[in-house]
Amino acid sequence: MSTASYTDTRLLIAGEWCDAASGKTLDVVNPSTGKVIGKVAHAGIADLDQALAAAQRGFEAWRKIPANERATTMRKAAALVRERADAIGRLLTQEQGKPFAEAKVEALAAADIIEWFADEGRRVYGRIVPSRNLSAQQLVMKEPIGPVAAFTPWNFPVNQIVRKLGAALASGCSFLVKAPEETPASPAALLQAFVDAGVPAGTVGLVFGDPAEISSYLIPHPIIRKVTFTGSTPVGKQLAALAGQHMKRATMELGGHAPVIVAEDADVALAVKASGGAKFRNAGQVCISPTRFLVHNSIREEFVKAMVKHAESLKLGDGLADGTTLGPLANPRRMSAMAKVLEDARATGAKVATGGERVGTDGNFFAPTVLTDVSLEADVFNNEPFGPVAAIRGFDTLEEAIAESNRLPYGLAGYAFTQSIKNAHLLAQQVEVGMLWINQPATPTPEMPFGGVKDSGYGSEGGPEAMEAYLVTKAVSIMAR
Repeated sequence: MSTASYTDTRLLIAGEWCDAASGKTLDVVNPSTGKVIGKVAHAGIADLDQALAAAQRGFEAWRKIPANERATTMRKAAALVRERADAIGRLLTQEQGKPFAEAKVEALAAADIIEWFADEGRRVYGRIVPSRNLSAQQLVMKEPIGPVAAFTPWNFPVNQIVRKLGAALASGCSFLVKAPEETPASPAALLQAFVDAGVPAGTVGLVFGDPAEISSYLIPHPIIRKVTFTGSTPVGKQLAALAGQHMKRATMELGGHAPVIVAEDADVALAVKASGGAKFRNAGQVCISPTRFLVHNSIREEFVKAMVKHAESLKLGDGLADGTTLGPLANPRRMSAMAKVLEDARATGAKVATGGERVGTDGNFFAPTVLTDVSLEADVFNNEPFGPVAAIRGFDTLEEAIAESNRLPYGLAGYAFTQSIKNAHLLAQQVEVGMLWINQPATPTPEMPFGGVKDSGYGSEGGPEAMEAYLVTKAVSIMAR
């Protein structure tokens, strides 16, 4: 599996794959080798106008299909994604870098998400409200909001789309996504499954190009009625402000800086296995990745030794090579960011227990890194590192650890390890995050809410809550005459 075919990616407009009107393309680079492996079409305004018109037509057709039939079509798409998981995974690994095993799991999880939303779409219920006038009937109806514009990042190019796509289609909306130019082929393969499953032309659309140009054109456009974005907090605030100016509903899944609290009574082996696996998954390029490890001082030395052993057991290499458990960073920007993080950590007194440097000269490989004695002033404890760096700091009381967890403006995900029910309840009540996993790695499932609080965004991309953002509520009163 060291080599695999990779295809150029075109735009999906009105159910057809097409080149940009200008013919412009961008290079796609394999982060393991630094070499160009393909091209992706670069949309201009003319292409966006066509995609928007198609999305409107797709919405008008898709919303008229009964929910049961929509669910059947979505399940067909899910089956195709599951059937093609190997091929999708290989594309994903080549353009993004993560190990093939992780990439295939991402594709299989996408199928699961599609199926769950397909069934949830059949349970979009209104209600009948008893009227004060017996000659009238009062109805509360739920209707799809309209065409959706989605903007997704490169770290999970399939997963980040499918959470938005599943909720939108299940609600009866059409869906136009600006996917990442660095990882275009796996999103294209995902949407191809919906085309092959038979969604009406325009129900799903895919464009690539200049992110600022596309967002500034799509969000204010009158055809678009809902905006959904996953990415950094600064960009998310800009897009949310733009959506607000045009009265567009928005869901924002933004940056995080997930604390890991390892209490005095924690099972250290479990804490290292669970949080270490989550930390180095996708080379740490995960919005819910553990970042600030807060370990009780009585077990800190034991925890550090075990985490170093875990980090050093990882096999760094090409994601398609046998045995690889840690792939490259997705792009050279992340390499530069890691160098700055390590420079600042050392300057503020942190010790490098393992890793801390680039590996090789080809590709974007960075050694899995464990930092100890990290200062609260260190950049890694204040800004999301988004890389394979575990930063560890001790604490004396659980209240101290909770205060540090809540110190930053982020509140996406958190982790904790304790064998005390009392501690677990305290953590559940006081840690300010949208998702908290206790005594386990991150286990996001379609049926559970997925989203953050504070500067980590608003809205959910999981559970029944995800559907609400794509539905409008209409009150109807009918008087018998």
